[in-house]
Amino acid sequence: MNGNAGPVTILRDITLDVAKGETVGLIGPSGSGKSSLLMLMGGLERATEGTVMATGHDLTALGEDALARFRRAHMGVVFQSFHLIPTMTALENVATPLELAGRRDAFERAEEELHAVGLAHRLDHYPAQMSGGEQQRVALARAAAPRPSILLADEPTGNLDGPNGQAIMDLLFGLRDRHGATLVLVTHAPELAARCDRVIRLADGRIAGEDRTPRAEAAE
Repeated sequence: MNGNAGPVTILRDITLDVAKGETVGLIGPSGSGKSSLLMLMGGLERATEGTVMATGHDLTALGEDALARFRRAHMGVVFQSFHLIPTMTALENVATPLELAGRRDAFERAEEELHAVGLAHRLDHYPAQMSGGEQQRVALARAAAPRPSILLADEPTGNLDGPNGQAIMDLLFGLRDRHGATLVLVTHAPELAARCDRVIRLADGRIAGEDRTPRAEAAE
């Protein structure tokens, strides 16, 4: 990956395949490379070597504009810090990516997704007027509204208290089930990782191991 001072080696010798519809948790200590791996998978960071393939597309071969179009068409991304636009209402925050994609039903779709995450009463509220849990619900609705085939989440419950974190977990997996998306998430929460099909453990920028979860074993 490239930093301001030149290439920085964060990840080494990573080979990872994620099946369509699979749910994968990335765990490990701080600095192990979890978020960096997720950003590479989403084309949000550039790999200095190697290849990142998603839905048959080589993300390492795409320019910035092509990457933006690919993410808009195929990916939803949820960040720990929400990344909502403060001057836009909840409805506008969710509708904007759809408008950029040329969707004529952008506001109808946005309202539908906000209803799905329990925010029908917050459509016209701005981020500063909402709690952290409500803001994360808006972020989830925004990620799900384009019906992405891949959903990426970076510590989606990290800034929330226990009850709000549990609610966001339920919503996140509900979105996966409702839209059939492949889900890859970074987490420090054991209870969130346990709901995945597979857990990848990272250490020092390498894959240190992986485990099938009881959920996945019960489904076999």
